[in-house]
Amino acid sequence: MRAEAIRRIVRAYDDPVVRAYCWARFWVLRQRFLDEIGQYLPESGCVLDIGCGFGLFSLYYATTGPRRFVRGVDLSARRIALARRAAARLAVENVAYEQGDARDFKGDGEVAAAYMLDIVHHVAPEHVGPLLRELHRCLADEGVLLVKDVDTRPAPKRWFTWLLDRLMAPATPVRYWSAEELTAALGAAGFVVRRHAMRDFLPYPHVLYVCAKRSAA
Repeated sequence: MRAEAIRRIVRAYDDPVVRAYCWARFWVLRQRFLDEIGQYLPESGCVLDIGCGFGLFSLYYATTGPRRFVRGVDLSARRIALARRAAARLAVENVAYEQGDARDFKGDGEVAAAYMLDIVHHVAPEHVGPLLRELHRCLADEGVLLVKDVDTRPAPKRWFTWLLDRLMAPATPVRYWSAEELTAALGAAGFVVRRHAMRDFLPYPHVLYVCAKRSAA
């Protein structure tokens, strides 16, 4: 059923280039990884998808968790328009999309969870700390932030990732964070962090950071 959900989502996009990109993204973050990440999402409540792109993963998590309401935010007006069109074609009503820059993100209400999948390495380092602090502020007390990104080690895997990034988003800047650096940045923003290694047959250094909100008290 979940595999069929992926196929339905990809078929909701008309543009063959976008559809090819969608297949590539689902190839890198396959159903097993999506479910490995999704196990940490609440079954209900508002969930933020920062850097949602064409809406692939928000549509997946909305479809597989119908009591969630997933809000996708992305810088690109074109991607947001395509995400909205796909959601309408799929008749998925528990998603909403808005254009916005992650560097300027300001939460406008409490959310149960948030996630960023391969986004941090595309955000300029000086903006990462403020973004993480803002996400901490808008999470509910029992909220969780999930950050899937790539480690800088081992170097061959980092170069493989760089080649994929250049292929899929050649104009987007890239700055990879080591697991220790990103863990420290998340801790400084107020999170208690647990690293979840994601094993892959591809030479791709996935790391999932499962971040629990730490109260200021």
